[in-house]
Amino acid sequence: MATKQFKAESQRLLELMINSIYTNKEIFLRELISNASDAIDKSYYRSLVDSNISFNKDDFYIRITADKENRNLTITDTGIGMTKDELENNLGTIAKSGSLAFKNENEEKEGVDIIGQFGVGFYSAFMVSDVVTVISRSIDSEEAYKWESKGVEGYDIEPIDKETVGTEIILKIKTNTDDENYDEFLDEYRLKALIKKYSDFIKYPIKMMVKKSKEKEGSEKEDGKKEYEDYYEDETLNSMVPIWRKNKNELKQEDYDQFYMDKHFGYEKPLKSIHTSVEGLASYNALLFIPAKAPYDFYTKEFEKGLELYSNGVLIMEKCSDLLPDYFSFVQGLVDSADISLNISRELLQQDRQLKFIAKKVKDKIKSELSLMLKNDREKYDEFFKSFGRQLKYGVYSDFGTNKEVLQDLLMFYSSTEKKLVSLDEYISRMKEDQKFIYYATGESVEKIERLPQTELIKDKGFEILYFTDDIDEFAIKILMKYKEKEFKSVSSKDLGIESDEKENEKETQENKDLFDFMKEALSGKVKEVRASKRLKTHPVCLANEGELSIEMEKVLNMMPNNPNLKADKILEINTNHEMFDAIKKAFEEDKDKVKMYSNILYNQALLIEGLSIEDPVQFANDICNLIK
Repeated sequence: MATKQFKAESQRLLELMINSIYTNKEIFLRELISNASDAIDKSYYRSLVDSNISFNKDDFYIRITADKENRNLTITDTGIGMTKDELENNLGTIAKSGSLAFKNENEEKEGVDIIGQFGVGFYSAFMVSDVVTVISRSIDSEEAYKWESKGVEGYDIEPIDKETVGTEIILKIKTNTDDENYDEFLDEYRLKALIKKYSDFIKYPIKMMVKKSKEKEGSEKEDGKKEYEDYYEDETLNSMVPIWRKNKNELKQEDYDQFYMDKHFGYEKPLKSIHTSVEGLASYNALLFIPAKAPYDFYTKEFEKGLELYSNGVLIMEKCSDLLPDYFSFVQGLVDSADISLNISRELLQQDRQLKFIAKKVKDKIKSELSLMLKNDREKYDEFFKSFGRQLKYGVYSDFGTNKEVLQDLLMFYSSTEKKLVSLDEYISRMKEDQKFIYYATGESVEKIERLPQTELIKDKGFEILYFTDDIDEFAIKILMKYKEKEFKSVSSKDLGIESDEKENEKETQENKDLFDFMKEALSGKVKEVRASKRLKTHPVCLANEGELSIEMEKVLNMMPNNPNLKADKILEINTNHEMFDAIKKAFEEDKDKVKMYSNILYNQALLIEGLSIEDPVQFANDICNLIK
């Protein structure tokens, strides 16, 4: 029988399909199993419209058989089968999908959800095979046919004996090369792993004879050792029914926890499980998890975000990053939808409305669930925020604040009065009538912030202070600017918004103008201003700042690899009620060189309080020694 040519534009098209369309050779098994599932689905749909055809689900399955000796891998299904014409049309015409055509013809019928989409999945078999043989008998025929091809040369079709309806695909697996190990596709454990990975939720049993071992009867020897013998057992490799397609009423939290750990989303129970189903522009099921703790590499460049993406229960992508915004990248789980548009290899998504619709719904659901957790299960939310709060703050700061409205209600910071994490809404609810701003203080830790001199006045007024201990905190707040019309104000800001004290500051600064001008000059441009301070109660000195760049932001930015060497506008504030100030005034009248020394000591002291490096530690040490004299 003469070899027939493929009905494609050229042999080059098939070459591209075999060598370029798929990036991962193991995908072939997913594609062939999906086609087999479609074939069984077609039998089911035929039984709905043809009373002469019965459908007993127990009679329908997919079987995998590996013959290492002959290098044959066989995928058998008990589905609808193909006639000679269908073999010609579906396998002889590249990119014609019999499954897609069937779906289009029957799309009005309820439950039509077969997998097939593009019709090129079958040709992925050539990536791992020298010869592909298809033996099929249609439900509408007593005859069976064999279709065989070695690739671009074309294919042969001839009659063959086959007693049962269905299809066998026999792959002659290639021999190993220096670059490729094709033996893995004949290995029992590897095949089981691939089926578990890609086809675990195919709704029909995927069976394989699996090698096992048992103790031989009466084999125990005098030394206590036992003999074992191998045997084969027919095993179903897939779980079939996805947990996310089950009714939530049928499931317990233990079921979600077990699924989470089985899928290796994490090694301990998730903090929160979210099971949702949506119908609309794109219908989908989603099973999302919020981990109890951040993965060890979560805040590194190596961490890869994304949800598993399934199409009708078949894994399409392990990490679909388009389904999650960066600020929710900690979420694990999956989305299953039959409505998404995939590229020809089903390995990549097309950027379409359905995908954007699903991503928005997923984002909204995560936000809603986190808001409910904050409101109804505070202890659990605190645990979540300690692991992933930093990521939410990055989300506020990134993209020029585009997402701040989504995230601001989820933020929490340590409170000076509550001694725990509080939300911005909770802070606002406790603000005093005469309080204009949301006050915050920055530092390396709560303990260090507690001791900051700049907090004294605010605490004395009875105002609550939010403690910023993450390096991202102040950057995020600068983007946020305000919350419920209340602006944020650093305790180190030049203007604290407390009018009576500001006026008193100005008065005392003017009274000591000559002294403060001399101190400023002595510091050689290190500070923008020296002035009196009413924010200080017991401490002698502190640094305040003016402008958008704070002292804490200066520290963070200058620790970066491409150190921009930015400097905040610093103001040296002096407590004029401190006994130290009397010594400075006396020295100003009697010994101005001593005032220069005092100025440097106070400035360096203020730097140390802020956690900044002293520019000349040797001079500072000498000044202290001279002071002791």
